[in-house]
Amino acid sequence: MPIIRILPHPEYCPTGAEVSAPAGTSICEALLDNHINIEHACDMSCACTTCHIIVREGMDSLNPLDENEEDLLDRAWGLEPNSRLSCQAFLAQKDLVVEIPKYSINHAKENH
Repeated sequence: MPIIRILPHPEYCPTGAEVSAPAGTSICEALLDNHINIEHACDMSCACTTCHIIVREGMDSLNPLDENEEDLLDRAWGLEPNSRLSCQAFLAQKDLVVEIPKYSINHAKENH
């Protein structure tokens, strides 16, 4: 099973974490199943950007972005070339390193 290393995030995993999940599992599901409560306002239906992550290692092993995910990512806070929606990024066999951005669109609105 691939291992996902999550870089430290002040709210979701202050010291970072490592989780494993079977290939074919979305990164969002893997995090939630391991008590890393990443935001997912649309209930993983690819209708928002709250589960945005940045893949620091292993991007090439994930399924390719589809057009809907690509369009939504344009609205994500802190977008980078290796950004994905964790509900749409499915594990293969390779280990990953991911970063959960400090803010999501929901957090940015709440803090204003």
